[in-house]
Amino acid sequence: MPTLQLLRNADVHAPEPLGVQQLLLGGGKVLWIGDALPELPAALPVDTIDLEGRRLIPGLVDGHVHVTGGGGESGFSTRVPAPLLSRYTRAGVTSVVGLLGTDDCARSTRELVASIYALREQGLNAWGYSGGYHLPPTTLTGSVRGDIAFVEPLIGVGEIAISDHRSSQPTLDELLRLASEAHVAGLMTGKAGIVHLHLGDGARGLELVRRALDGSELPARVFNPTHVNRRRALFDEAVELARRGCCIDLTAFPVAEGEDAWSAADAWLRYRDSGAPPAHLTVSSDAGGCLPCFDADGRVCGMDVGESGALLATLNELLARGVTLEQALPAFTSNPARLLRLAGKGQIAVGADADLVALDAQGAACDVFIAGVAHVRAGVVQRRGIFER
Repeated sequence: MPTLQLLRNADVHAPEPLGVQQLLLGGGKVLWIGDALPELPAALPVDTIDLEGRRLIPGLVDGHVHVTGGGGESGFSTRVPAPLLSRYTRAGVTSVVGLLGTDDCARSTRELVASIYALREQGLNAWGYSGGYHLPPTTLTGSVRGDIAFVEPLIGVGEIAISDHRSSQPTLDELLRLASEAHVAGLMTGKAGIVHLHLGDGARGLELVRRALDGSELPARVFNPTHVNRRRALFDEAVELARRGCCIDLTAFPVAEGEDAWSAADAWLRYRDSGAPPAHLTVSSDAGGCLPCFDADGRVCGMDVGESGALLATLNELLARGVTLEQALPAFTSNPARLLRLAGKGQIAVGADADLVALDAQGAACDVFIAGVAHVRAGVVQRRGIFER
């Protein structure tokens, strides 16, 4: 008989604060929440875990992850290895959306889907996007619409690069045709059906997206630009798109002092102060992706690698700057779950998936449950990837 789990004395933020609660988990779901202990039959097997007042939040939903590894901008030796399971779970990430970037030639949608299935087999929630930086997009079925319609884990297309010297320099007509493929496939399947857009440093910024909104009938939600905090002027453009109905995505990458960029925490605060719709903002990590710097000739002059831990670091920075968990959490949990149409994710509620993270006093992921299965307990990894030592 499967064992039920009773989480005692959890300070629940669902993301809204519910106070200290007791939670009963079973079958991968949250079965019951209450402020007093439930009366359960003595013969029922229950594993009781006392969280001792620790903050319990929904598992983080990371909408931009290079699950196959990214990179490759400076030769095949610079291809980043695929992150292993505990790199996500130790960081409180319970759901990821994988994608291809610059290298959608040596890497493929076929490899991406295989990596998604591998993560699922190890207990992580995982989905992905058809395509990569370039047009025509790399696909499994021959079309983006076919990929989304017939390949279950694929929920949209991306990350399509615009305003970047590494892009295929897509025209407005090409972007509109791609967006219509994704949108119609989303209607057919109930999936997100979005175009996840990589934004580079180019001066054109979000011009293509504005023209697409002005000149077509496509809903604004179809266009989902990411890395919008990489230039300050680009961020201002993105805020205006959010007012028009687009959901914009901040990247939690390192920002040097004096750099023409906003950190994810700075951008979150500026977005809040702008009065733009709170539900139209998400934060992702770019985990597994290469974070290159280029010289004037477009050659790599330095690189870093995105880490899942950047999400909790950003969340904790916001809390240290006076933001409440109720205000900060949606951009990491319920907002991406809503945009990506991931039912049962991003919230703590009866009937929701039991993807839960307990934070210790320092804001680290002390306990991590995915579908009620403990991946981290008391700061110790319980489940590792097959090739992790």
